[in-house]
Amino acid sequence: MSRLFALIPAGGGGSRAGLAVPKQYHALLGRPLIVHTIERLASALPLAGMFVATAPCDEHYAMAVGARPGVEPLPCGGPTRAATVANALAMLTSRCASDDWILVHDAARPCVPVEAIRRLVDTLGGDPVGGLLAVPVADTLKHGDADADEPRVVRTEDRRQLWQAQTPQMFRYGVLVRACAEPEAMEATDESSLVERLAERGVCTMPRLVTGSRANLKITWPEDFALAAAILAAQAEIKGGT
Repeated sequence: MSRLFALIPAGGGGSRAGLAVPKQYHALLGRPLIVHTIERLASALPLAGMFVATAPCDEHYAMAVGARPGVEPLPCGGPTRAATVANALAMLTSRCASDDWILVHDAARPCVPVEAIRRLVDTLGGDPVGGLLAVPVADTLKHGDADADEPRVVRTEDRRQLWQAQTPQMFRYGVLVRACAEPEAMEATDESSLVERLAERGVCTMPRLVTGSRANLKITWPEDFALAAAILAAQAEIKGGT
Protein backbone atom coordinates (compact mmCIF):
# COMPACT_ATOMS: atom_id res chain seq x y z
CA MET A 1 0.00 0.00 0.00
CA SER A 2 1.31 3.44 -0.94
CA ARG A 3 2.38 5.68 1.92
CA LEU A 4 1.97 9.44 2.14
CA PHE A 5 4.89 11.73 2.96
CA ALA A 6 4.89 15.53 3.19
CA LEU A 7 7.75 17.69 1.95
CA ILE A 8 8.01 21.40 2.76
CA PRO A 9 10.65 23.27 0.70
CA ALA A 10 11.99 25.92 3.08
CA GLY A 11 15.43 26.73 1.74
CA GLY A 12 14.68 30.17 0.34
CA GLY A 13 15.26 33.58 1.83
CA GLY A 14 11.96 35.21 0.85
CA SER A 15 13.66 38.39 -0.35
CA ARG A 16 10.43 39.90 -1.74
CA ALA A 17 8.99 39.97 1.77
CA GLY A 18 11.73 42.41 2.81
CA LEU A 19 12.34 40.86 6.24
CA ALA A 20 15.39 40.53 8.48
CA VAL A 21 14.94 36.74 8.63
CA PRO A 22 13.71 34.29 5.97
CA LYS A 23 9.94 34.72 5.77
CA GLN A 24 9.23 31.15 6.87
CA TYR A 25 10.61 32.09 10.30
CA HIS A 26 8.92 35.47 10.60
CA ALA A 27 6.32 35.75 13.35
CA LEU A 28 2.69 35.20 12.44
CA LEU A 29 0.21 35.51 15.31
CA GLY A 30 3.09 35.11 17.74
CA ARG A 31 4.64 32.00 16.22
CA PRO A 32 6.97 31.35 13.27
CA LEU A 33 5.09 31.09 9.98
CA ILE A 34 6.49 27.63 9.25
CA VAL A 35 5.12 26.26 12.53
CA HIS A 36 1.59 27.12 11.41
CA THR A 37 2.25 25.32 8.12
CA ILE A 38 3.71 22.21 9.77
CA GLU A 39 0.82 21.95 12.20
CA ARG A 40 -1.76 22.46 9.46
CA LEU A 41 -0.38 19.54 7.44
CA ALA A 42 0.01 17.33 10.50
CA SER A 43 -3.60 17.94 11.56
CA ALA A 44 -5.06 17.16 8.15
CA LEU A 45 -4.28 13.45 7.84
CA PRO A 46 -1.93 10.69 9.00
CA LEU A 47 1.49 10.94 7.39
CA ALA A 48 4.27 8.38 7.14
CA GLY A 49 6.67 11.27 7.66
CA MET A 50 7.13 15.00 7.15
CA PHE A 51 10.35 16.52 5.84
CA VAL A 52 11.37 20.17 5.87
CA ALA A 53 14.05 20.99 3.29
CA THR A 54 16.10 23.81 4.79
CA ALA A 55 19.15 25.74 3.65
CA PRO A 56 22.38 23.83 4.38
CA CYS A 57 23.49 26.42 6.93
CA ASP A 58 20.06 27.28 8.32
CA GLU A 59 20.49 29.11 11.63
CA HIS A 60 16.81 29.50 12.46
CA TYR A 61 15.09 26.12 12.14
CA ALA A 62 16.14 24.58 15.46
CA MET A 63 14.96 27.54 17.51
CA ALA A 64 11.82 28.19 15.46
CA VAL A 65 10.56 24.62 15.10
CA GLY A 66 12.49 22.52 17.59
CA ALA A 67 12.21 18.74 17.78
CA ARG A 68 8.81 17.48 16.69
CA PRO A 69 7.77 13.83 16.38
CA GLY A 70 7.41 12.85 12.75
CA VAL A 71 9.02 16.03 11.43
CA GLU A 72 12.59 15.86 10.11
CA PRO A 73 14.70 18.71 8.73
CA LEU A 74 16.75 17.98 5.62
CA PRO A 75 19.59 20.51 5.15
CA CYS A 76 19.53 20.25 1.38
CA GLY A 77 18.28 23.58 0.07
CA GLY A 78 19.48 24.57 -3.40
CA PRO A 79 19.57 27.78 -5.46
CA THR A 80 15.98 27.25 -6.67
CA ARG A 81 12.82 25.66 -5.33
CA ALA A 82 13.11 22.84 -7.88
CA ALA A 83 16.71 22.19 -6.83
CA THR A 84 15.65 22.03 -3.19
CA VAL A 85 12.90 19.53 -3.97
CA ALA A 86 15.24 17.43 -6.14
CA ASN A 87 17.88 17.36 -3.40
CA ALA A 88 15.29 16.30 -0.82
CA LEU A 89 13.98 13.51 -3.04
CA ALA A 90 17.53 12.25 -3.52
CA MET A 91 17.96 12.05 0.25
CA LEU A 92 14.80 9.94 0.52
CA THR A 93 15.82 7.27 -1.99
CA SER A 94 16.17 4.55 0.63
CA ARG A 95 13.01 5.57 2.47
CA CYS A 96 10.41 6.00 -0.24
CA ALA A 97 9.05 3.50 -2.74
CA SER A 98 8.35 4.52 -6.32
CA ASP A 99 4.57 4.48 -5.82
CA ASP A 100 4.59 6.34 -2.49
CA TRP A 101 2.99 9.76 -2.48
CA ILE A 102 4.92 12.99 -1.89
CA LEU A 103 2.77 15.92 -0.79
CA VAL A 104 4.83 19.04 -1.56
CA HIS A 105 3.60 22.19 0.19
CA ASP A 106 4.91 25.74 0.33
CA ALA A 107 6.17 26.81 3.74
CA ALA A 108 4.53 30.17 3.04
CA ARG A 109 1.00 28.75 2.75
CA PRO A 110 -0.07 28.37 6.41
CA CYS A 111 -3.77 28.98 5.71
CA VAL A 112 -4.53 26.00 3.46
CA PRO A 113 -7.81 24.57 4.75
CA VAL A 114 -7.63 21.06 6.15
CA GLU A 115 -10.64 20.14 4.00
CA ALA A 116 -8.74 21.11 0.84
CA ILE A 117 -5.79 18.89 1.77
CA ARG A 118 -8.10 15.96 2.46
CA ARG A 119 -9.97 16.57 -0.80
CA LEU A 120 -6.70 16.45 -2.72
CA VAL A 121 -5.62 13.19 -1.10
CA ASP A 122 -9.04 11.55 -1.46
CA THR A 123 -9.35 12.58 -5.12
CA LEU A 124 -5.90 11.37 -6.13
CA GLY A 125 -5.79 8.16 -4.11
CA GLY A 126 -5.99 5.87 -7.13
CA ASP A 127 -4.36 8.15 -9.69
CA PRO A 128 -1.20 6.83 -11.40
CA VAL A 129 0.51 10.24 -11.43
CA GLY A 130 -1.01 12.84 -9.10
CA GLY A 131 -2.18 16.42 -9.23
CA LEU A 132 -2.49 19.71 -7.42
CA LEU A 133 -4.81 22.08 -5.68
CA ALA A 134 -5.81 24.99 -7.90
CA VAL A 135 -8.60 27.54 -8.27
CA PRO A 136 -10.17 28.90 -11.47
CA VAL A 137 -8.82 32.34 -12.32
CA ALA A 138 -11.40 34.97 -11.33
CA ASP A 139 -9.70 38.18 -12.44
CA THR A 140 -9.23 39.54 -15.93
CA LEU A 141 -5.65 38.82 -16.99
CA LYS A 142 -3.60 41.08 -19.25
CA HIS A 143 -0.58 39.92 -21.22
CA GLY A 144 1.84 42.83 -21.13
CA ASP A 145 5.06 43.89 -22.77
CA ALA A 146 7.17 43.42 -19.65
CA ASP A 147 10.44 44.39 -21.37
CA ALA A 148 9.24 47.87 -22.30
CA ASP A 149 10.13 50.93 -20.22
CA GLU A 150 6.44 51.83 -20.21
CA PRO A 151 4.60 48.47 -20.41
CA ARG A 152 1.39 48.31 -22.40
CA VAL A 153 -1.22 45.62 -22.89
CA VAL A 154 -0.44 43.11 -25.62
CA ARG A 155 -3.70 41.21 -25.27
CA THR A 156 -6.32 40.07 -22.79
CA GLU A 157 -6.06 36.38 -21.93
CA ASP A 158 -9.06 34.07 -22.12
CA ARG A 159 -9.44 33.05 -18.49
CA ARG A 160 -12.12 30.40 -19.04
CA GLN A 161 -9.59 27.56 -18.97
CA LEU A 162 -7.04 29.16 -16.66
CA TRP A 163 -6.38 27.91 -13.15
CA GLN A 164 -4.15 29.40 -10.46
CA ALA A 165 -1.85 26.72 -9.11
CA GLN A 166 -1.59 26.24 -5.36
CA THR A 167 -0.03 23.71 -3.04
CA PRO A 168 -0.07 21.03 -1.80
CA GLN A 169 0.87 19.28 -5.01
CA MET A 170 0.83 15.51 -4.69
CA PHE A 171 2.74 13.13 -6.95
CA ARG A 172 4.17 9.63 -6.91
CA TYR A 173 7.75 9.58 -5.67
CA GLY A 174 9.03 7.83 -8.79
CA VAL A 175 7.29 10.30 -11.09
CA LEU A 176 8.72 13.29 -9.22
CA VAL A 177 12.25 11.90 -9.23
CA ARG A 178 12.09 11.33 -12.99
CA ALA A 179 10.58 14.77 -13.57
CA CYS A 180 13.34 16.47 -11.57
CA ALA A 181 15.93 14.83 -13.82
CA GLU A 182 14.53 16.51 -16.93
CA PRO A 183 16.58 19.17 -18.77
CA GLU A 184 15.89 22.69 -17.44
CA ALA A 185 13.96 21.19 -14.52
CA MET A 186 15.70 23.45 -12.04
CA GLU A 187 13.93 26.51 -13.47
CA ALA A 188 10.42 25.19 -12.78
CA THR A 189 8.42 27.05 -10.14
CA ASP A 190 6.22 24.13 -9.12
CA GLU A 191 6.20 20.35 -9.25
CA SER A 192 3.27 20.15 -11.65
CA SER A 193 5.29 22.00 -14.30
CA LEU A 194 7.94 19.29 -14.06
CA VAL A 195 5.43 16.48 -14.44
CA GLU A 196 3.71 18.29 -17.31
CA ARG A 197 6.94 18.08 -19.31
CA LEU A 198 6.95 14.31 -18.88
CA ALA A 199 3.31 14.15 -19.94
CA GLU A 200 4.01 16.18 -23.08
CA ARG A 201 6.38 13.40 -24.14
CA GLY A 202 3.83 10.69 -23.39
CA VAL A 203 5.66 9.38 -20.33
CA CYS A 204 2.63 9.86 -18.07
CA THR A 205 -0.74 11.56 -17.96
CA MET A 206 -1.15 15.23 -17.20
CA PRO A 207 -1.56 16.19 -13.52
CA ARG A 208 -5.11 16.34 -12.26
CA LEU A 209 -6.63 19.65 -11.12
CA VAL A 210 -8.38 19.50 -7.74
CA THR A 211 -10.34 22.53 -6.59
CA GLY A 212 -8.51 24.35 -3.81
CA SER A 213 -9.49 27.36 -1.73
CA ARG A 214 -9.05 31.10 -2.10
CA ALA A 215 -8.10 31.14 1.58
CA ASN A 216 -4.91 29.29 0.62
CA LEU A 217 -2.85 32.47 0.47
CA LYS A 218 0.85 32.33 -0.34
CA ILE A 219 2.73 34.88 1.74
CA THR A 220 5.02 36.74 -0.64
CA TRP A 221 4.86 40.45 0.17
CA PRO A 222 5.07 42.23 3.57
CA GLU A 223 1.35 43.06 3.58
CA ASP A 224 0.49 39.37 3.13
CA PHE A 225 1.28 38.68 6.79
CA ALA A 226 -1.68 40.78 7.93
CA LEU A 227 -3.96 39.00 5.44
CA ALA A 228 -2.74 35.59 6.60
CA ALA A 229 -3.27 36.54 10.25
CA ALA A 230 -6.85 37.56 9.48
CA ILE A 231 -7.52 34.31 7.61
CA LEU A 232 -6.06 32.17 10.39
CA ALA A 233 -8.08 34.05 13.01
CA ALA A 234 -11.28 33.59 11.00
CA GLN A 235 -10.56 29.88 10.54
CA ALA A 236 -9.98 29.49 14.28
CA GLU A 237 -13.31 31.17 15.02
CA ILE A 238 -15.15 28.88 12.62
CA LYS A 239 -13.45 25.81 14.08
CA GLY A 240 -14.29 26.95 17.60
CA GLY A 241 -17.88 27.61 16.69
CA THR A 242 -17.77 31.21 17.87
